[in-house]
Amino acid sequence: ELTYEEIWRLAAQSPLFCCDSVAEREMMQVIDGAKSGGDTLGGVVEVQVVGVPPGLGSHVQWDRKLDARLAFALMSIQAIKGVEVGIGFESARRPGSRVHDEIFRDAGRLESGSACAYYRNDNNAGGIEGGMSNGEPIILRAAMKPIPTLYAPLRSVDMVTHEPFEAAVERSDTCAVPAALVVAEAVVAIEIANAFLDKFGGDSVLEIRRNYDGYREQIRNA
Repeated sequence: ELTYEEIWRLAAQSPLFCCDSVAEREMMQVIDGAKSGGDTLGGVVEVQVVGVPPGLGSHVQWDRKLDARLAFALMSIQAIKGVEVGIGFESARRPGSRVHDEIFRDAGRLESGSACAYYRNDNNAGGIEGGMSNGEPIILRAAMKPIPTLYAPLRSVDMVTHEPFEAAVERSDTCAVPAALVVAEAVVAIEIANAFLDKFGGDSVLEIRRNYDGYREQIRNA
């Protein structure tokens, strides 16, 4: 099983930001086929955030929920049509016993640098429960539709003459999903930083650090 560092290193070397070389070759073949046919393709991007302390976000106010803020940010990206956290829509097809992550405690985790002793064996929730981070990696996916600028033009209607016509042919990215991932990482990073500052913010980095260190010490003893 690859570490997060290995996944990132392999993905950074891929034109599709894919850490699986076999899957990458298969995707490239599909993209080349769509390009030959004058078509476009969408896809799904995944962003994982590791090392987020538990407690970011809020369970009190709807617009302060961390998952709501992250979904808002991802949906603001052009051509994104859907967002899921953790197993997302799959949770609608499972019974509760196969969705909710059980909670365990191991004091030894504190010695290895973990923020708190509590953990989960699974991460179906994607690191967010009740609108707040729970200390597990935050896992987000966003679905991107194919872009509409096709080399095989789509039919439309002229709103002045009301006559049918075909859309103009211009340059087209057969698959813009890799570019969307770069934007997705950026907007997610901004929202995580905003949530971090909402909880630990101060007038200087020193003050923020003091607030964060004090919080870590508090939850270590929970």
